[in-house]
Amino acid sequence: MIPAAVAVVVPAHNEEDRIGACLRSVRRAAAQVAPLPVVTVVAADACTDATAAVAARAGAHVVRLEHRSVGAARAAGTAHALHLLAGGGRPVWLAMTDADTTVPDTWLTDQIDWARQGHDVVLGTIRLAGGSRRLTALHDARYFRTRPAGTGEPWSHPHVHGANLGLSPTAYLRVGGFAALPTGEDRDLVSRLAAQGHRIARTDRHPVRTAARLRGRAPDGLADLLATLRPAVWDRPVPELRSPPATRPRLPR
Repeated sequence: MIPAAVAVVVPAHNEEDRIGACLRSVRRAAAQVAPLPVVTVVAADACTDATAAVAARAGAHVVRLEHRSVGAARAAGTAHALHLLAGGGRPVWLAMTDADTTVPDTWLTDQIDWARQGHDVVLGTIRLAGGSRRLTALHDARYFRTRPAGTGEPWSHPHVHGANLGLSPTAYLRVGGFAALPTGEDRDLVSRLAAQGHRIARTDRHPVRTAARLRGRAPDGLADLLATLRPAVWDRPVPELRSPPATRPRLPR
């Protein structure tokens, strides 16, 4: 697939303090794929703050809904994005991130590279942003445990993050899209894509930076995981660890 346009979808629930940084990072990533058209859609779900207004001022298309469900928000945002681009008759690439996340400048160029190599889905990784060094060390000890050490080999990681996900609309629609789940909608979608044999790239080339907060928006998400780790920070010493840098293996040609 050679994408001729890109749609970025961002679900958000009361994220007025973080959505601006997210959208600025998406704008920088979009500049790297110019002149490819990029539209950004923010699905503002049950927001009682200025999230929608901040997103609109930043140039995003805003969809408002009242489901309190990240799955429903991603589905609504994706449907609106595909509607916006439907008139062009061009192959489109879908990129997903979260409102408490910033993406690297190469976020879209890397995904498009994988799409051009015939992948239907691209699963990226995360790095924590704003957490204590000790909490980050505890998280990273688990997160990177399957990464090859010192080999320089690419890491085909086991993770699925709605904050760093790309896929073709054809594959997305074929499996029925995001389910209206309050959490785990990303893993549910990817499991259905894998079951139908879609080609999936698991890459650490373009990690995003996600807020290391202990109170999140979706139940059983990253914030809840970090909250379970936090007591251990005070109970026992933890060796200082650094998040490994992103690897950028050469893509097959």
